[in-house]
Amino acid sequence: MIRRYATALGVAAAVVTVDLLTKRYAATQFRGDPVEFLGGFLGFTYVENPGGAFGSFRGGGTVIAVAAIVVTGFVLFALSRPRPRGELLALGMVVGGAVGNLVDRFARGDGLIDGAVIDWINLWFIPTFNIADASVSVAVALLVLHAWWNR
Repeated sequence: MIRRYATALGVAAAVVTVDLLTKRYAATQFRGDPVEFLGGFLGFTYVENPGGAFGSFRGGGTVIAVAAIVVTGFVLFALSRPRPRGELLALGMVVGGAVGNLVDRFARGDGLIDGAVIDWINLWFIPTFNIADASVSVAVALLVLHAWWNR
């Protein structure tokens, strides 16, 4: 059981670290000075998002923060049972993404969990997002694929 938690929480810690470092970099480098690559296909900018991932649920940050806390608790409980390595990695990515954005919610608001999350990555067809958002999205896709392959 210790190995399961160590694996998932190690992945989570890596995601949180990369997420927070890149958000800090975005806040210093892209605020008011966006950068575009590949004819606007990829860009970097600084956006404060009071809602959910990819710009959804504007103004629903507190509800999303509570949901992230609940999901994190659920995932930590789920780790108490044996899981394949791929699931452990994906569950760690979910926890890392949730905690990365929760740090912003706690640290950047006037209330307890109402802060805006820093988003900074633009793809022409996806609203601005960050590493935490991407981590959760990739993890969910991996978990769905894993469930489909092992049905």
